[in-house]
Amino acid sequence: MTAPSAARRAWLAVGLGAALPVRAGARRTLSVAAYPLVDEIVKAALPRWRQRHPDVHVEVVSRQYADHHTAMTTALSTSVYLPDVMALESSYVGRFSQGTGLGDLSQPPYRADLLRERFVPFAYDQTVNSRGEVTAVPTDIGPGTLLYREDLLAKAGLTAADLAPSWDAYVEAGIRLKAATGAYLIGNAQTLKDIVMRTGIRPGEGMYFDRDSRVLVQEPRFVRAFELARKLRRHGLDARVNAWSNEWAEGFRRGTLATELSGAWMVGQMANWVAPDTRGRWRAAQLPESTFVSYGGTFYAMPRRAAAENKALAWELIELLTLDRRQQLAAFKDQDAFPALLEAFDDPFFAEPMPFLGGEPARRLWRDAARRITARRVHKQDNFADEVVSTELDNVLDHDKPIEQALADAYRLLEHRAHR
Repeated sequence: MTAPSAARRAWLAVGLGAALPVRAGARRTLSVAAYPLVDEIVKAALPRWRQRHPDVHVEVVSRQYADHHTAMTTALSTSVYLPDVMALESSYVGRFSQGTGLGDLSQPPYRADLLRERFVPFAYDQTVNSRGEVTAVPTDIGPGTLLYREDLLAKAGLTAADLAPSWDAYVEAGIRLKAATGAYLIGNAQTLKDIVMRTGIRPGEGMYFDRDSRVLVQEPRFVRAFELARKLRRHGLDARVNAWSNEWAEGFRRGTLATELSGAWMVGQMANWVAPDTRGRWRAAQLPESTFVSYGGTFYAMPRRAAAENKALAWELIELLTLDRRQQLAAFKDQDAFPALLEAFDDPFFAEPMPFLGGEPARRLWRDAARRITARRVHKQDNFADEVVSTELDNVLDHDKPIEQALADAYRLLEHRAHR
């Protein structure tokens, strides 16, 4: 990050117009609210921060993922205990940006609207709300990937090419895999549904609602997602375990789960604690049917009503965490935080072999995927829609409810909630 101009240095000294003067020798404190791993990334950047601002202490307040976002929801709605900087997972950026709790970073002096070309396009697009405000700055992303056990596929006479052509081919390969090895293709049919219904979303459209809040759940992509999930279940290809459960992790350790559909960050999770003893047996590929989607990501935002006297310094900290190539690469190497900053994409680290993946340079694969992901529109009722559609798929899988009826029932529920 370049050094601030004289005008900017002067502005930083006084902060925003409402900022209070700081007495000589007084120590300022910035508060950053974060969740695990993100908190470690912020802490790792603090030595460089102290070189610039030895008199400004940064306090990192860390909570578990769900607790953190609950606390941020409360803080934004009540304006009590607001941090100067808050880390947000991507789904919460979309949700919070529809309200008025987050500051508009496109306004002077921040001008985050001028940063679009520096970030992966889909990540930046997620920060812009329907009013054209930029409500956050991306720091890391989760390009989607297919992880597969090469040894299990080989026993069934399969290769990654058998999984790749389409989602139908993926399921058909799973039938052969189960017959030859007894291994399940995937942990839960819901996982397949979740990604297939994201395939083919038109630019500017949401998952469940269009820009005019019209309900989309009877579109062909939902029908297909339900049909494939039902086929998967009827052939016994899913282990019926939930992600992050003990049974799910044990399936990877025992070799009874042959593939996983997730973000690139999953490799670090698998290598470090889920199934480290399976090192070298896994490989990575692009998702079937040339599907390019994101699994999560992290953003930094500034609450609109946070302390005015700290906003200049808070923005400078966000700049360090998101626009500094060195900092982005350090987070990538230390915490598997795939960078959102395009300036980091030319680093040789992307071509290094990954031991857990048998020496594959898979980061190059994910870099290509990151450039091809498109953002989807977020609706305030998306979380409710997730629950409704997942419940209806359970009705199809467990109670043989006709797919047409299940989606029609989902439509009626969502139509009732769409404009609330």
